[in-house]
Amino acid sequence: MKYTDLVEGDATETEKQEYLVDGEMIAITIRIPKNLRDAGKEAAALKGVSFSAYVRMCMLEDLVTKGR
Repeated sequence: MKYTDLVEGDATETEKQEYLVDGEMIAITIRIPKNLRDAGKEAAALKGVSFSAYVRMCMLEDLVTKGR
């Protein structure tokens, strides 16, 4: 099953989130402007989480609540 199957099949937000957080962790490298990274690190610190956790939270929120 792919994520698009869940979106097109009218899955609940909980079902989508469960699908997205399930699976093994992998390392990735992305290139972003330093100012964006620094702002993201500050926002993460304000929430009491790591930068990578903050990025995952933002991706989950966008994918699950907006449905795409």
